[in-house]
Amino acid sequence: MLDQVKPPPEAGSNIEIRCKELGSTGVLVPEIGTGTYVYKGTSKLLRQAIDLGATFVDTAEYYENEEVVGRAIKEIRDRVFVATKTHHWKYQQVLQSAESSLRRLGIDTIDLYQVHWPNAAVPIEETMSAMEELVQQGKVRFVGLSNFTVPEFKRAQAALKKIKIVSNQMRYSIVDRTVEVDVLPFCRSTGVTLIAYSPLGHCFQKVLAADRNVVLNRISHVTGKSPAQIALNWCIAKAGVIAIPKTESAMHLEENCRSSDWRLSEDQIAELDRGLRFERRSRVAVAMRRFVRRFLQKARGR
Repeated sequence: MLDQVKPPPEAGSNIEIRCKELGSTGVLVPEIGTGTYVYKGTSKLLRQAIDLGATFVDTAEYYENEEVVGRAIKEIRDRVFVATKTHHWKYQQVLQSAESSLRRLGIDTIDLYQVHWPNAAVPIEETMSAMEELVQQGKVRFVGLSNFTVPEFKRAQAALKKIKIVSNQMRYSIVDRTVEVDVLPFCRSTGVTLIAYSPLGHCFQKVLAADRNVVLNRISHVTGKSPAQIALNWCIAKAGVIAIPKTESAMHLEENCRSSDWRLSEDQIAELDRGLRFERRSRVAVAMRRFVRRFLQKARGR
C-alpha cells in the first residue's frame, strides 16, 4: 500500500505530480488523483493514470465501478492508494458494504473509507462506530467523509473514540467555491485534507462559459499551459487540497497529470479570481439545502 511518494511514472513521460500529506497521517498522496464518478471507461485507462503518477484512485459503492478499479490495480496494489465510499449508514450495513467493496476491488484493506453523504435518518454515532470497527479489524486504514458541512463533520468526529477523520471530499472548483466559506478554513485549521471532486466544474464548458473576460486564454498564452491545467492548478495551489478529476480520454488524462509540477503566480491567481464568475453559496443557503435533505431523509426513514 502506498505510504510515501508515488512511484516514478512511465519512462520518458517527464511528468511529476507533487504529493501532499493526507490529513496528519504522515502518508503522502499525489495532489492530482483519479476520480471515477460516472466513469464508464476501461481499467486500462485507469492503469495508465496510475502509471503517470495519479496513484490516488477514488471510487464508491454507489458508482458501480469498483470492479473496474479492481482490475486496474491488480498486481500493482502496493503502488496505489485506494479510496472508496459507503452508501450505507446503519452499523451492520456499513460493515457489509465494506466487505462487498473489498471483494469487488480485490484487496484486503481499503486505504481511505468515506461516508458518502450524511443521513439524518440514522444517528451518526451508529455510522461512525461501524467505521471505527473497520479500522480496528484492519479492513480500513483511514476514515474520511464526503459532502459533510462543518457542523456535520464535528458531530461525526465527536462520535469517534480512538481515530481522527483525515479528509472531507467536497465539490470545489474555480467556478464553485462554496467550501471557501467555512469548510476549507475548518479543514486547514484542523489538519484535514479537502479532496476536491469536479475540480473542472461538472463539465469544463461551465468553466469556459464563466470566463467572459478570456482570462484563461491570456494566462495560457503566458504559461504555455492549457485552460484546463490552469483551472486545476488554481485548485491544488490551495494548501491542504488535492483534486480528483475524472476523464475517459487518454489525452485529457495526461493533460490533467501535467497540472501539478508548476504553480500559478499570486498575480495570476488574483486575475483568475477577479475574471471568472463563480458560485459561493452562503451559510444560510447551505443550511437551507441541508434542512430540506434532512427532512426528506427522515420522511423516507432511510
